Amino acid sequence: MTENPFLAPSPLPYRLPPFGEIRDEHLRPALDQGMAEQLAEIARITADPAPATFDNTVVALEATGQLLRRVTAVLDVRTSVDTNPELQALDAEYQPKRAAHSDAIHLDRALFARLDAVYARRAELALDAESLRLLERRHQEFVRAGAQLPPAQQQRLRELNAELASSSALFEQNLMAANRAGALVLDRVEQLDGLSETAIEAAAANARELGLPDTWVLSLLNFTVQPALAQLTDREVRRRLLAAALERAELSNGQLAATMAALRAERAALFGYPNHAAYVVADETAGTEAAVTELLGRLVAPAVANAERELARLAAAAEADGVTDFGPHDLPYYAERVRQAEYDLDSAALQPYYELDRVLFDGVFHAAGLAYGITFTERTDLVGYHADTRVFEVFEQDGTPLGLFLADFFARTTKRGGAWMDELVTQSHLLGVRPVVHNNLNLTKPAPGRPVLLTADEVRTLFHEFGHALHGLFSDVRYPSLAGTAVPRDFVEFPSQVNEMWANWPEVRDRFARHHESGEPIPAELLAKAEAAETFGQGTVLVEVLAAALLDWAWHTLPAGQPVEDPVAFEAAALKAAGLSLAAVPPRYRTGYFGHLFVGGYSAGYYAYLWSEVLDADTVDWFAGNGRPVRESGEVFRRELLARGDSRPALECVRAVLGREPRIEPLLVRRGLTA
Repeated sequence: MTENPFLAPSPLPYRLPPFGEIRDEHLRPALDQGMAEQLAEIARITADPAPATFDNTVVALEATGQLLRRVTAVLDVRTSVDTNPELQALDAEYQPKRAAHSDAIHLDRALFARLDAVYARRAELALDAESLRLLERRHQEFVRAGAQLPPAQQQRLRELNAELASSSALFEQNLMAANRAGALVLDRVEQLDGLSETAIEAAAANARELGLPDTWVLSLLNFTVQPALAQLTDREVRRRLLAAALERAELSNGQLAATMAALRAERAALFGYPNHAAYVVADETAGTEAAVTELLGRLVAPAVANAERELARLAAAAEADGVTDFGPHDLPYYAERVRQAEYDLDSAALQPYYELDRVLFDGVFHAAGLAYGITFTERTDLVGYHADTRVFEVFEQDGTPLGLFLADFFARTTKRGGAWMDELVTQSHLLGVRPVVHNNLNLTKPAPGRPVLLTADEVRTLFHEFGHALHGLFSDVRYPSLAGTAVPRDFVEFPSQVNEMWANWPEVRDRFARHHESGEPIPAELLAKAEAAETFGQGTVLVEVLAAALLDWAWHTLPAGQPVEDPVAFEAAALKAAGLSLAAVPPRYRTGYFGHLFVGGYSAGYYAYLWSEVLDADTVDWFAGNGRPVRESGEVFRRELLARGDSRPALECVRAVLGREPRIEPLLVRRGLTA
């Protein structure tokens, strides 16, 4: 252990983990020692003979577990971006151990007694606003973790948490295996007709990497509708690709999801809640089941009406080609055909203007400088967690160092699907640390020497995930529990959705939307066509998202003691009951690959994307129409919201930015639902 790099804080800038020195064998002993150290630190707090105070209990608790923080941050990033069988086995072993460790802290009666004593005297303590917020949030955290339950129920809670942790690790491993196994292998290049030359080359390179020479492989992305479905002319190949996406992990994860939903329902019942959704939303900005149900219900009927109108147009276009049995595998293809016919726009025509580095430097980074005054310097001397990872140092306008941003953009078989942000080091004035954050995407890596050209959706995703990164980078709080993105789940997507607006902000777009060879700006005519076509297909897109949100809601509004025997039938019945069982429009995620719910912490929370979009649409209108310069508006948004973390209630932050209550009308206009 004396040579284990986790044992001391990293000597690198911003305490970036020393990935060049870390080996897999360092993780297990560091995990064990980290948990033991934190329990010893807790024991010292509870053994203190002095009466409980804010400093000797609450602040002391904030400072515990620093070794464990260092090692779990690395374990989590490694298992998600570059895993292997040994790491998967270690993760499966330690997920329940980590859950038990969390329970050991939250269910420590002596610790909670001290915390409760301080909480009871909170009105007398003259705490500053952030310290009072920490005390209230920590007390609530312990209560929601079972600190006030009787011993028998606490024991059952420990068992439930351990089983859920194990199941979550297994769900993720099953899904990664299913994504690999479900990749579509094609043996004739003609079957890829319609794809660009770059995409075909990437499919061939993918096949070689998988040891399948003389074939072409289309790997599965995290969601249902695979991008290639919009271009592939071979209808049978489209059918096979969509089937592979829809059916992956159905057997391995379907019943596992049902088991997890039942365990969550039982856990919620221990706390007196009717179901898991009620338990979750009580600690979110929505507050109640009824509020979420009302929002989703308000959107379903107009979204379905829009989708049905769109589907009629697409089915007519398919029928003109002799297709009389229009299905979900046809929808993306004919949506693209109709878009081309009605708007004279081929979506692929935009890609030569969206080269990755140009979008990153002249788009994402430039927008951050325009709004917030920050700058970026690539640090090739610092090593990331994978060879593809790039490290950037971030500076304030006056040159003051702010933090590190790591970017890992490419898909690989050892990486989980989707796009996400996380923190390797969480900002805290108490601990004297500045933020280290990372973004992960799953772009197809082109053949050597070929440019990385993005779709419009991938450009939007790049801006979206960087919005999360800014939330972590701009954190300016004392206590780590309140820092960065540690905000309610139905609020955390809001800043990242706002950041998407810069992709269409003229001053930003004019810099990055340039041809990768000539450097010429995107032609005004092509841009006008793209803008005119932007609302096309939004009905079906919204139905996909609503279907996923309501599927999540169906799983997590189940009461305790009502197990699901047939997950596939349950899913179909849930979508039908919600009015969303459109045969041609499958949900964005089906149960077997709905990692947000069963791995990623969004259980009973997928509605957050739509809930946050209400705030997002209103805030985008505020940015565009408040009469202030962009830099001034950015400073308000940063100071009043991005920098605050969870140091004050989320909706208070929104009101401080807007100067009023948020409104739903901008969302309805954006989504074409005003009629």
